[in-house]
Amino acid sequence: MTDLEFINKVIEKNQELYIDLSSKIWSYAELPYAEYKSSKLLWDILEEEGFSIQKGVADIPTAFTATYGSGKPVVGFLGEYDALDILSQKAATPVKCPIKEGAPGHGCGHNALGVGSLAAAIATKEYLVANKKEGTVIYFGCPAEEGAGSKQFMARDGLFDNVDFVYTWHPATINEVQSSRSVAIMGANFEFKGKTAHAGSTPHLGRSALDAAELMSVGVNYLREHMIDQARIHYAYVDAGGVSPNVVQDHALVKYEVRAPKVKQVKELFERVVNVAKGAALMTDTSMNHEITMAFSDYITNEVLASVADECLQEVGPPKWDDNDYKLAREFLLSYDENTQNLIKETIIEIYGEERLNEILEKPLDSIIHPYDSKNKEYISGSTDVGDVTYAVPTLNFHIATACVGNVGHTWQMTAQSLSSIANKGMLTAAKVMALSAVRTMDKPEIIQKAKEFVLKQNNGAYECPLPNSVKPPVGKY
Repeated sequence: MTDLEFINKVIEKNQELYIDLSSKIWSYAELPYAEYKSSKLLWDILEEEGFSIQKGVADIPTAFTATYGSGKPVVGFLGEYDALDILSQKAATPVKCPIKEGAPGHGCGHNALGVGSLAAAIATKEYLVANKKEGTVIYFGCPAEEGAGSKQFMARDGLFDNVDFVYTWHPATINEVQSSRSVAIMGANFEFKGKTAHAGSTPHLGRSALDAAELMSVGVNYLREHMIDQARIHYAYVDAGGVSPNVVQDHALVKYEVRAPKVKQVKELFERVVNVAKGAALMTDTSMNHEITMAFSDYITNEVLASVADECLQEVGPPKWDDNDYKLAREFLLSYDENTQNLIKETIIEIYGEERLNEILEKPLDSIIHPYDSKNKEYISGSTDVGDVTYAVPTLNFHIATACVGNVGHTWQMTAQSLSSIANKGMLTAAKVMALSAVRTMDKPEIIQKAKEFVLKQNNGAYECPLPNSVKPPVGKY
């Protein structure tokens, strides 16, 4: 029996269990740092499989490690399981229909992500046992990727120090080894304090914290003209100081996030945002304090691991869709408005060619493997704490289709597709690809060494967390 045949057999034997686990985590839909049911479900299964569990790592109650085996090499798998706010939606339903209006939902597919990585870890363990091979398998339970993250805190605490390489995946619309890079990010809360007064009779005695927050917004808008094209600045009001217009607001809290390709660029731009906030406080005679709450490093694919992973992905092949899958995917594609559908058509032409446009629109699920593009150094605008793992240990991320071609993430459509036959097939395919890549890499010490050299060149010799040491995981605060 080949390694691929063994892994296929092990994962397919347990596929109903994995689909059930994904369904349960999808139904829990727990927000960042509150994934208590989801994390327990995962570590209970891994404990039953003989893994030793360390709970609450990196001072995060829902973060954990599950370890099996001993000795070298050590392979890690990253699992995520947090949901997104306000994205509740009935499963596999291509019409907007929340289970509960305003409730969370798995609009990024992390229910499938966490279970797919778990299935890969178990399959790798089974392979080592059956073939009497030495080695260690670690599943990293990583909460709050949609919040302030966990992997950078885990990396800072040294959890990846003895790991030789890591594989992970993310639900997507195409099947590929990720070649594009994700940008770094830093987030902070800006709090302004002023003085209340009657806004009608004694406004001159008041000092408006809300005015300061609004002036900060104006200043940042002007700043946007003078930053690099790949940078982004986002904000949201957390506390506008009350609901009474006739009271001068004495407090306001606004949350900002700054993105740029590299951590150094993020830090430089962030300092400019802080200076704008200081200026807003000066103009309004208020005080300002800011607290950094999160930061991720940029994600860079380990090109050495990619050579192994791409070959394994080609061997495993894409998910095996049937007519019902294609029908459901088309219904989801048609659920988008006309403008979004036009953009999806442009994406299809770019990826598959204009000659395949009508074919893909009729059957909008990716049914091929896209070869790894080693020349692609493009940064996409999103950010992930997986980036910090790439700076600590050789790491590679797969994209496997779990939704219709052109699907928009963080939408009710994604929540619905994350618990469907489409997502289930994608999840099981991802598990097979990661497990096969892991066992093949474990047998290639020269690849592991070159992959480590790639990281050392990338991080200048050691991982450096983008967060100050004083910043702790904002459990219950983010």
